[in-house]
Amino acid sequence: MSRNRILTLLAAVLVVAVGIYWFVIRTDSADPHVSVPQLVATIGEGDEAVGVSSGGAVVRWLPLPEERPLPQLSLDEVPKGGRVRGPALEQVQVLAAVPDQLESYVSGSYYGESGVDVELTTGIELRFGDASQAQRKWRAAAAILADPSVTALNYVDLASPARPSYDGEEYELPPPP
Repeated sequence: MSRNRILTLLAAVLVVAVGIYWFVIRTDSADPHVSVPQLVATIGEGDEAVGVSSGGAVVRWLPLPEERPLPQLSLDEVPKGGRVRGPALEQVQVLAAVPDQLESYVSGSYYGESGVDVELTTGIELRFGDASQAQRKWRAAAAILADPSVTALNYVDLASPARPSYDGEEYELPPPP
């Protein structure tokens, strides 16, 4: 085989290989995708405040939303390791499930005697117990807050979302959205 014929054959193989890569493999390669975490809570106050994502990751690089303040977790400092754990993670899981209609009424969360407690801007305390069935518990809370026969509350116990209980007359209900 002549040298020119070998070089032509190698050039043809190279062209075919580049064509296969360019039109077959390259189109199926990874496309750039940036996933911005959804912030559901803050740790700290003012310029020192940092966001916490719905999965519990501390997000220092993402600015906090200005149009609506996020609920504050009752932690004295940002946890080491960049993630909240234990009771703080349960609080985050509950806050991540807040329905859109109630987001503006949530002021903060803490871990009390009954478990995860969420405080509304009017002072009403929502007692979730643990983070299980958080969406169902929020629906039960929304139903009680929307009930026209309920005009004032101190707390709503949502540990059993099928049968929530409530009591008190100290705090007025938040205005409808």
